[in-house]
Amino acid sequence: MPAQPEPQPALPPLRDIIRRHSLDARRGLGQNFLLDLNLTRRIARAAAPLEGCDVIEIGPGPGGLTRALLFERARRVVAIERDRRCIAALAELAAAFPGRLTVVEADALAIDPATLAAAPRKIVANLPYNIATPLLIGWLRQIDSYAGFVLMFQKEVAERLTAERRTPQYGRLAVLAQWLCHVERVFYVPPRAFVPPPKVTSTLVRLTPRSAPLGQCRMEDLERVTAAAFGQRRKMLRQSLKSLGGDTAALLAATGIPGTARAEELTIEEFCALAKTLSD
Repeated sequence: MPAQPEPQPALPPLRDIIRRHSLDARRGLGQNFLLDLNLTRRIARAAAPLEGCDVIEIGPGPGGLTRALLFERARRVVAIERDRRCIAALAELAAAFPGRLTVVEADALAIDPATLAAAPRKIVANLPYNIATPLLIGWLRQIDSYAGFVLMFQKEVAERLTAERRTPQYGRLAVLAQWLCHVERVFYVPPRAFVPPPKVTSTLVRLTPRSAPLGQCRMEDLERVTAAAFGQRRKMLRQSLKSLGGDTAALLAATGIPGTARAEELTIEEFCALAKTLSD
């Protein structure tokens, strides 16, 4: 007979947790809480499978998504939270799931989350929007440490992550993310789903690491090239790449890319070729 699922502990409503611990969302911390447990379960399921996987969550707040990750059989959840008010609320949840929830009081920008969880590890989070992009870029620099990411972004950032070339949204973020990952928008989340409602629509994005990058180059070189190219995206590459220093004409000639091309016309593979040639 198949193994019976373990019974789940009875937990108090999230609004009771918020009231007892005075967890009013703070704008300075980028807090917008998700209290709809059907929605948080849907987010957790988008990261499946979670069995046998450690999951890192950034900014859990009162623990709505944290509950869902535990209910969806994550081996262990490491919740990184900088708001001390939330630590006591999350401690209650940790007591209900002995050995499966670790709460770390820290600034996610200041630590390496991969050191806190065992492989295979995923990051699943409703990210604070004011630090979402730098967090993601930092994790991409250590892509081999992660089995995947399921992250909430504001809609405009999600569109930039998934953008195709020759579109206005195509830029540095699309190149860096798609170079290393398959990137897909999963579903939209309206402002009313959050407490308090943000002024923007949100989008859940799934990033699955590729078996091999789309081109061979160093990330720091790719960052330099894309920053230069998209920093002056209306200009031809023979002009925009001058900020890199050196012989721009020779760089373009070595890769076979015409100097009259503009950044949004290049494939990710072509950006990689530029980055590798620049390094060489």
